[in-house]
Amino acid sequence: MSSTPMTKAPVTHPISPVRLEADYEPALSRWLWLVKWLLAIPHYFLLAFLWIAYFLISVVALFAILFTGRYPLHLFEFNVGVLRWTWRVEYYAYGSLGTDRYPPFSLDDDPGYPARLDVVYPEQLSRGLVLVKWWLLVLPQLLVAAFFSGGYRINGGLAGLLTFYAGVCLLFRGYYPRGMFDLNLGLHRWVMRVIAYGTLLTDVYPPYRLDPGEREPTS
Repeated sequence: MSSTPMTKAPVTHPISPVRLEADYEPALSRWLWLVKWLLAIPHYFLLAFLWIAYFLISVVALFAILFTGRYPLHLFEFNVGVLRWTWRVEYYAYGSLGTDRYPPFSLDDDPGYPARLDVVYPEQLSRGLVLVKWWLLVLPQLLVAAFFSGGYRINGGLAGLLTFYAGVCLLFRGYYPRGMFDLNLGLHRWVMRVIAYGTLLTDVYPPYRLDPGEREPTS
């Protein structure tokens, strides 16, 4: 009697509507990261006002979704732009130290910049979920995000610690360790998914899954 070997079906994951990617640049300046806190001040100043607008728009969007089931497109694009701008700045500065290219002052997508973010626009959102996902359903994920990067921030926690070690490696060894980079990107990817869900940009619950590396998983 012959037995047929069992084969496991390949594991597939749903594609996230939140797409965070970055290009690995191993050879970076040894010392520039020491002054990026100063160079990034204009961005931090503008982002402080943009994030105030982000949360006010999220409140407006809550009522729009509650009554219409849709996130107003122009408001959606603005808030995604704020996330995009934030990610570029944190990738340049102390969220990752992943590039020495100064980030553009723009809400728009910049395919030529080494850090990119986008969120697929949802044609329809749940009217019921909008009442509970931003404070109740997202709570377990916020606890994870707080450990990874300080909650709704993306430059603290474990990711911030990895970034500090990356800076030390750059200073003394002149390169960014690839494994450290991949893990750092995975942490930021998880946190951005949580932010997008908690601020009503999507109904897709963030998976409890770390997807490290430059690119989002395709399946």
